[in-house]
Amino acid sequence: MEPINAEDGAPATEFAEAPDGDALGKMIRESRKEKGLTLEEAARAANIGRSTLSKIENNQTRPSFEIIRRLMQTLDLQTPQLFVQSAKSDISGRRDYTRKGAGEHQETQTYDHELVCTELTSKRMLPYISRIKARDVSEFESWVRHSGEEFMFVISGELVLYTEHYRPLPMKAGDTVYYDSGMGHCCVSTSEEDAQVLWVSLN
Repeated sequence: MEPINAEDGAPATEFAEAPDGDALGKMIRESRKEKGLTLEEAARAANIGRSTLSKIENNQTRPSFEIIRRLMQTLDLQTPQLFVQSAKSDISGRRDYTRKGAGEHQETQTYDHELVCTELTSKRMLPYISRIKARDVSEFESWVRHSGEEFMFVISGELVLYTEHYRPLPMKAGDTVYYDSGMGHCCVSTSEEDAQVLWVSLN
């Protein structure tokens, strides 16, 4: 694929990369204050300890994906880059299973994500099935951008993958793509029905 400039039809504004500990803590603290919640109130709503939330906001601990998921729901943080925040684990021999349609939904203006295999709270890969609601790149306020790498498999429908350094890539059911997710990217459906994809993010 040939490189593409932002003026060729992709969003020009950029997201920051997936937040590190300091940035994540600041994001959570600012979101909590914007909602007018005290540490106690936000922690209770997310079903975590007040001291745990305080340590997260001050980058004194690295939270598991499960805790981040709860905070994301409590504070209405729907940014996709938060999905890939997960701790590493030395545990082996684990298994997780999700029945069809039984994943956890996180909906944004442009995507409807179904997170699967969420019982494992520390994992390097994050699988999720997404319905691409967006129909035009103008629906994105900025590039989607987060640390790591990403694999996408088109389950049904047709779409166009826009990436920061390449020409738009038309894709249909059965097609796959692998890319650096730190590169700005976004997808729009082009078929009559919303395209559905399997995404696997590796942090």
